[in-house]
Amino acid sequence: MSNANDPSMVLTPRTIGTRVRSIDALRGFTMLWIIGGGAVVSSLWHIWQNPTTEMLRLQMKHAGWEGFHFIDLIFPLFLFLVGVVLPFSILGRVERGVPRRQLYLHIAKRTAILILLGWINYGLLHFQWSEMRWSTVLGRIGICYGLAALLLIHGNWKVEMLLITLILVGYWAAVMFVPVPGVGAGVLTPEGCLTTYLDQQLLPGKLGLGLYDRQGILSTFTSLATTLVGVLAGRWLRSDWSSNVKTLGLLVAGLVTLGAGWAWGRTFFISRNVWTSSFVLYAAGWSLLLLALFYWIIDVKGYTKWFFVLTVIGMNAITIWVGQHAIDFGYTADFLVGGAIRNLTNIQPTILALTELTLKGVFLWFLFRHHVFLKA
Repeated sequence: MSNANDPSMVLTPRTIGTRVRSIDALRGFTMLWIIGGGAVVSSLWHIWQNPTTEMLRLQMKHAGWEGFHFIDLIFPLFLFLVGVVLPFSILGRVERGVPRRQLYLHIAKRTAILILLGWINYGLLHFQWSEMRWSTVLGRIGICYGLAALLLIHGNWKVEMLLITLILVGYWAAVMFVPVPGVGAGVLTPEGCLTTYLDQQLLPGKLGLGLYDRQGILSTFTSLATTLVGVLAGRWLRSDWSSNVKTLGLLVAGLVTLGAGWAWGRTFFISRNVWTSSFVLYAAGWSLLLLALFYWIIDVKGYTKWFFVLTVIGMNAITIWVGQHAIDFGYTADFLVGGAIRNLTNIQPTILALTELTLKGVFLWFLFRHHVFLKA
């Protein structure tokens, strides 16, 4: 745990002279759906069963092997924001003259802690390692953070652009042209795709989806590309251009990237499950547009109070990501309101989901109020 005034805090740019407050709020927006916002929206179907609530419930479920729903945006948006912050946190340290060795240790420590937390979340302490899922969400965040941070120290925006291009084209070429034993090349099904074969051959323990894993081998490379798009956005926000020009730049980049991802998706399927190249561009487009919107409203126009709740969530994102597995908020919610709503059949799921989300919010507010943040 750490005090908010600790200068070594990462994952928010608040250590920099000019704080980009919209990043905390947008990170809180991503976490809102993970910690219960999605469950609240889905539960509305039990109250009003109509095409609108059915559509909303569908958007709160992952699309599966192919397709794109709203909830599929959340993880790439989080990784994108990890990248956005890096130019502020890492380059800020470089400019202050922090020795390279200290930077490397700092990056290695954070990467290792995130990977370890991911394993603990997935059952490391149960010591049934052969049955454990080793490819984790937090682990992917740690790997992408570590590699992107090293690239930022040793590269420039041209190197990052080139690497994004090579990763996206290379992923597409591998899936389309590298033959899978007994199947052949270019088979874009869960059973025959190269991504599945590599996961089955190289990942230890249990695969997240049985046949393959959402945090698989090839998709880790394209996840890095998502993070590097965020790094480019962070470089742009850190530049000397005016706030309005920065907003316009993010908007244009978002529209172009979104369009490119959609167009590529006509021939190479968009998939969150295996993080295809088209998915990277499509999700990055939405991420850039959301960053442009939040940046313009919060940092340019100064409407910060309206986003206070999201900021509280965003400044302790890793805390609640791990904490909701360690603390049974659902049990507490049922203990508090379960008896009172037992006979309210239709509205019961909504009240329970709202109560659980509120408890998590109160927990985060308490930590925020006392300047306590989980330091990864």
